[in-house]
Amino acid sequence: MQQPPPLPSLSAPPELNPYAAPAARVDDYYADQLVLADRLTRLLAVIVDFAIMAAIIGIGAAIVLPEVQKDAQAQQATMIGFTAVIVVALLALMIVNLVLLHRYGQTIGKRVFSIKVVRLDGSHCSLLRYIFARWLPVGLLGAIPLLGPVISLVDSLMIFRNDQRCMHDLIADTIVVKA
Repeated sequence: MQQPPPLPSLSAPPELNPYAAPAARVDDYYADQLVLADRLTRLLAVIVDFAIMAAIIGIGAAIVLPEVQKDAQAQQATMIGFTAVIVVALLALMIVNLVLLHRYGQTIGKRVFSIKVVRLDGSHCSLLRYIFARWLPVGLLGAIPLLGPVISLVDSLMIFRNDQRCMHDLIADTIVVKA
């Protein structure tokens, strides 16, 4: 990595070239503020997000299954109702997570563990970038038969790199930091 040019001394007047690039060293501005989230915290945040989704499905199943077993006539209506309730609950969870991502760069799990997703320069990661650059490409690649599971595994294992950035972080130019 190249060393940045030395900053001009305060005793000498700066050059008055209106077309020159700024002399500020922006990369140092965020260096003191951003601390990468550790791998275990990121894993626990994903587990919490998954557990919330699984709990919604599990609670719905616990409510509906006894009703299905009681009456075979009502089985179809009960299953339709169950499916509708689960879909609405999962949509509500998705909306909550999208609002949190838009406002704070966090899902529920990331919020619990005080970590957030930001751009590499420390700026806020927009919701569109999060969806279309961070989540969608790896999600679509993960859906490819036979190759998808390998891509998903490689994406997850890339967290063991020195910079702790997974494939989805590299694509979206993001990092996960302590909030």
